[in-house]
Amino acid sequence: MNKPSDENDFIAAPSPADTVVGKPPRARVSDAIDPDETADAKLERKRDYLEGFLQKKPENVPAGSPGGALYEAVIDALKEIYDPEIPVNIYDLGLIYGVEVSDEADVVVTMTLTTPHCPVAETMPGEVELRAASVPGVRDAEVNLVWDPPWGPDKMTDEARLELGML
Repeated sequence: MNKPSDENDFIAAPSPADTVVGKPPRARVSDAIDPDETADAKLERKRDYLEGFLQKKPENVPAGSPGGALYEAVIDALKEIYDPEIPVNIYDLGLIYGVEVSDEADVVVTMTLTTPHCPVAETMPGEVELRAASVPGVRDAEVNLVWDPPWGPDKMTDEARLELGML
């Protein structure tokens, strides 16, 4: 006849968590202090490790891809066009949804306007097309005017919001 097991009869083997080798030493403020650093050295501006990384330009970027010379020249040209009612360029205003530069140097700009009844609705796409086509190296330019997604203030850059007093 088997007798029922008693809790005291069972002895568990030690688990790996029970075998502690030793606790690591606690961090102390005195460990972080450099005894060789002078008071003047503490106040000096430390070296910015991201400085070189942020200023470095991409290498071997095709002219028509983002970061390429032709692409950036088209973007710069678009930044020179201002909405006559708003003192912000159309690129920072968020009216330019996309710029594509083909291998043959054809530029397609996808853009919108603030409203369909905008006073420059008839002239702005033509001006964008002329300005993009005038960039040296561009063979042809085309503007696609879209209404979806609709333009909203959330598409503006922080600089544009600051200029309009929205920040």
